[in-house]
Amino acid sequence: MSSEERNTLVAFQGEHGAFSEDAACEMLAGPLELKPHSSLPAVFDAVEAGEVDCGVVPIENSLGGSINQTYDLLLKHSLVITDEFGLRVRHCLMALPGTTESAVKRVYSHPQALAQCERFLEGHPDWEIHALYDTAGSAKLIADRKLTDSAAVACKRAAHVYGLDVLTEGIEDNHRNTTRFIQIRKRPRAPTDRDRTSIVFASKDIPGALFKSLSIFAIRDINLKKLESRPSKETPWQYIFYLDFEGNANDEPCRKALIHLEEICQYVKILGSYPQNC
Repeated sequence: MSSEERNTLVAFQGEHGAFSEDAACEMLAGPLELKPHSSLPAVFDAVEAGEVDCGVVPIENSLGGSINQTYDLLLKHSLVITDEFGLRVRHCLMALPGTTESAVKRVYSHPQALAQCERFLEGHPDWEIHALYDTAGSAKLIADRKLTDSAAVACKRAAHVYGLDVLTEGIEDNHRNTTRFIQIRKRPRAPTDRDRTSIVFASKDIPGALFKSLSIFAIRDINLKKLESRPSKETPWQYIFYLDFEGNANDEPCRKALIHLEEICQYVKILGSYPQNC
C-alpha cells in the first residue's frame, strides 16, 4: 500500500462514539483510522511522538467558553493548529434495546453534558444522575454491563457504536450549542486566502503594555477575533494572552505585526495558521 493510500491515523479523547470522533470524521477527508485516548494530554503526546498523523481536540464551547486544558497543552507542546471545525452538540438519551424511558432509574454522562441537559433531566426528578469521564464511555458502560434500568446522555454516534436505542433526541437545553474543535499536527499546513492565526504572548509588566500589543494589529488593519488571558504557570499573578486574528502568519502585514510584537513582549508563540471554518 502506497503512502497515498494509507489511512490517516487520528487521535481523539474519549471512547469510540465521542463527539471528538464525530468532529474528526467531519473535519478530515479520506480513509481514517480513529484512535481513542483516555485524556487530552494523551492525544497531544501521541501526536508529538509520531504515533498518529494528527489529533482532534475541543478548544471552545459556545456556551461554556474555552477549554483551558487544551490551551495549556498548546503552550506546552511543539504542535501547531492546522484546521478547525464547529460541531453542533446534539445530546441523546439512549439505553439498551427494549428499555423504555419509564424503566430508567439511573442516567450516566460527562458532567458538562449533564449540565447542558439540565432542564430535561429536572423533568425526571426520580432519576439518579451519575457523572462519568466521557459521554461515549457512559454508553459503553451500559452496553458492557447490560444495565437494563439505566440510560446514557451522548451523541447519536455512540448509540450506533454500542448498539443502543435512542429514546429521546435533542435533549440539550440550548439548540445552538456548538463546540469548536481543532486539528493538531507536528508541521504547519500551506496558507489559504481565508486563514486565522492563533498565538500566545506575555506582555511586559509596564503601564499600557497590553494596549501597545494590540495596537500593533490595529495600525495594520488586522482584525482580531479573540483575546483571552490565562494565569502564567511560571509566575503567580502574572498572565499570558491567547489571541486569534484574521490572516496567515506569513502574510506580509501579519508577519511584520508578529515581529513588532516580539520586540515589545517577553514571549510570543505562534500556535498555528489555518482556514477559518467557524
